[in-house]
Amino acid sequence: MTDKAAAGTADTAGTTDRAGTTDRAGAENAPDATDSAGAMNTNSAGATGRTGTANATGAADVTDTNGSAGAADRAQSPDRAGGAGAPPSPGRRLISVDVARAIAVFAMFAAHIGPPAKPEGAGHLLVAFDGRAPAIFTLIAGLSLTLSRGGARPRPGPPPAGAWRSTLIRCAVLAALGLALTELRSGIAVILTFFALYFLAAEPLARLGTRALTAVAAVSVVAGPVLSYVLGPFFGYRVVGRGRYPGFEAVTSWSGFTDALDTLLLSGAYPWLTYFPYVVVGMALGRLVDLRRPGAARRLLGWGALATLAGHGLSALALGPGGGREVLLRAIAQSHAYAVNTPDPVQAVLNRQAGAIPSTSWAWLLVDGPYSQTPFETVANIGASLLLLGLAVAVCRITVLAALLRPLAVVGTMGLSVYAVHVVARAELHPHHGWPALGAFCGVSLVACAVWAFVFHSTPLRRGPLEWALHALMPRATGPAAGRSRRP
Repeated sequence: MTDKAAAGTADTAGTTDRAGTTDRAGAENAPDATDSAGAMNTNSAGATGRTGTANATGAADVTDTNGSAGAADRAQSPDRAGGAGAPPSPGRRLISVDVARAIAVFAMFAAHIGPPAKPEGAGHLLVAFDGRAPAIFTLIAGLSLTLSRGGARPRPGPPPAGAWRSTLIRCAVLAALGLALTELRSGIAVILTFFALYFLAAEPLARLGTRALTAVAAVSVVAGPVLSYVLGPFFGYRVVGRGRYPGFEAVTSWSGFTDALDTLLLSGAYPWLTYFPYVVVGMALGRLVDLRRPGAARRLLGWGALATLAGHGLSALALGPGGGREVLLRAIAQSHAYAVNTPDPVQAVLNRQAGAIPSTSWAWLLVDGPYSQTPFETVANIGASLLLLGLAVAVCRITVLAALLRPLAVVGTMGLSVYAVHVVARAELHPHHGWPALGAFCGVSLVACAVWAFVFHSTPLRRGPLEWALHALMPRATGPAAGRSRRP
């Protein structure tokens, strides 16, 4: 994903840099904290005190029994106590999720300071991740929310007392941090403020049953983009105006606040309508697949391949034999005259919208380009996310490979800190886009996170500086639900 500066897209904090797009990945793992409710995780005996290691998704995945953030998941490698195939302990951290999250972090780096994504040489890898980093981060965020509540075997009963208070605190901190990073004018469309809204909306869904949650996920993948298209003209976004992200104006004036709501829900770079479905899909995935069990990798890879082929394949059929591209070209001639004589009129319009589709023809919902926020792109991005997770789970089941990937997993556990530092570095250093800059950012991240984890391995700071700070603000869970076993 290259720096596709969204020409003409006003951003309340500055011009959207499509490198500037998520973080366009940012987040992707955005925040972190304690578990999705802010509650302390419980051990199999029901005692509280083992906090879910903060990860960059706003929820604890699962920590090992002594709280070590980097503990290898015995489910993904032969169980050292019981041998290969022994039932995994529910308290072990899923190193495969951290590895996938770290890869998404590096994909974000590629979008913001890497070379253009061209289908030549190593550029093929950048093309494969173009537009996918924010989707992967966001889906992993939803997955982590479910893992923090027991995963495929959720804890029974009502949530711990103070769960909503913890969620509100976490969302407020993430929103404040996101607004502050936006004010640095780094050119990156900071996703953290959007993540604050995602987590707030996810809290009530976390209490749904598995079937209901899966149904909501399936419906949202289509309904979100369709509603975005339908509502656009009513808010002045029929032709242009999408792709923005909020700045401090959101808290300094009433007009800034209402504009920020519009941006967060509908017209932003990662609006709730079209990006929240990734969170819900991730939450449902955590219920449907136990990543610790044999066969999880095969299921993820199979589902991922089907979804990726369906998203891109059906879009190609609809735009080609289905005549969708001709309809789009007519709509462009009528409503987007500036793009008519460009080499690729469709892409020219999407660039002007920071990737989002305008509301000038229903045929726009048939495209699958990066950041287009259509049902087909969403399905394809979900498929790519599942493929990445499936590969990570498969590789991490091999003890030697899991050990070799430990430095990468450590980056995944500190996603919020790494994300924030990279935004500051881009704002202050103004690096030239290219492979040297990308290699430097990735290398420094690996070394810095490894050193930090080594120095602070026996302290709460091991989770990362911002992760620790966010975790420290969470109130300790109280009430009967806080003492329940992780498994029913």
